[in-house]
Amino acid sequence: MRVLVIGSGAREHALLLALRRDPEVEALAIAPGNAGTAAIAQQHDVDITSGEAVAKLARQIGADLVIIGPEVPLVLGVADAVRAAGIACFGPTRDAARIEGSKAFAKDVMAAAGVRTARSEIVDNPARLDAALDRFGPPGGEAAWVVKDDGLAAGKGVVVTTDRDVARAHAASLLDAGHPVLLESFLDGPEVSLFCVVDGETVVPLLAAQDFKRVGNNDTGPNTGGMGAYAPLPWLPADVADRIVDEIVKPVAAELVRRGSSFSGLLYAGLAITSQGPAVVEFNCRFGDPETQSVLALLDSPLGQLLRAAATGTLAQLPPLKWRDGAAVTVVLAAENYPSRPRVGDVITGSEADGVLHAGTARRDDGAVVSCGGRVLSVVGTGSDLAAARAAAYALIESIRLPGSHFRSDIGLAAAEGRISV
Repeated sequence: MRVLVIGSGAREHALLLALRRDPEVEALAIAPGNAGTAAIAQQHDVDITSGEAVAKLARQIGADLVIIGPEVPLVLGVADAVRAAGIACFGPTRDAARIEGSKAFAKDVMAAAGVRTARSEIVDNPARLDAALDRFGPPGGEAAWVVKDDGLAAGKGVVVTTDRDVARAHAASLLDAGHPVLLESFLDGPEVSLFCVVDGETVVPLLAAQDFKRVGNNDTGPNTGGMGAYAPLPWLPADVADRIVDEIVKPVAAELVRRGSSFSGLLYAGLAITSQGPAVVEFNCRFGDPETQSVLALLDSPLGQLLRAAATGTLAQLPPLKWRDGAAVTVVLAAENYPSRPRVGDVITGSEADGVLHAGTARRDDGAVVSCGGRVLSVVGTGSDLAAARAAAYALIESIRLPGSHFRSDIGLAAAEGRISV
């Protein structure tokens, strides 16, 4: 099987590494890739938002399977174009990708499927904003205001705050930019990311993970695309994970089939484990970053065969997945000033060690690896338990040098110390 991966982040680097372990994968290509993926896959420069361009590349290299990593190409219908060219594609149709591309669509699907989620309201007119804010957040009983961009925002369109002025300013800035605003009630409890490979109504869950969105330790500072993750979750009871699949993911998958928007690909449920049980924070239509880096580090089953089965409608025929014992921790090394405009062009040393996955990197003409984005590297440590995996990840990240860079030092710490419970 010849596989083409679309994307340029650490998520795609992790996908390539896992695919390379599959004995049925004979050739790997990526578009556009980064300085790290160049060592393990043939790289191609292509406009990944153009379905025509991606399908043309897939035909040229004889790809048997295309795997689309980022959400933007999926929401724009690139998977549809690849399938129309007669090539198997792991990634939902444009119609089904609305589960991430439109939070209003996702809320409608969840309501029809009877899935528990936060109370919400769409505001598309500035004149309605103040009255809507009064229906959410303090002093209305909720712990905070939750203000979201209704569309794609790379994980940075959400503000959770106890300050009404901050909530209003974020909402007003979105409305001024022509973006509808989603106000939600606050969901208490620890958050969980559960990835499920989906083929119509067939759902195969992967390991549950937890990610860290805030830029600073102890969940301080603004939201980012993700500063780290760990898997599995020692504090999440097995029956709760089963409930998430049976009460949330399967009903949503079935509702999408009922609507004629059958989902084929990776359905990512972001959840809060509240005092009343699991509730959906959001759905995504693709592998999450940085959770993918931790989850795939523990996968023992052949990834290429799993994703091809979903892409070809044969997922139900696969045997149960196998996982390695232990835990995996991913820590993101970010450029100076991230999540604002990051400093770029700095030379990175120590980035080619095992366990270092590239994202915002490029190789200069002189051979040096330099930063070219906000989240520059993901460092993955594995071990017999969460404490050992943390120790491995942080020992590795300390060996890397990037001027002005920063990372969180508390990824997985609360769980390792037994401070999270359901």
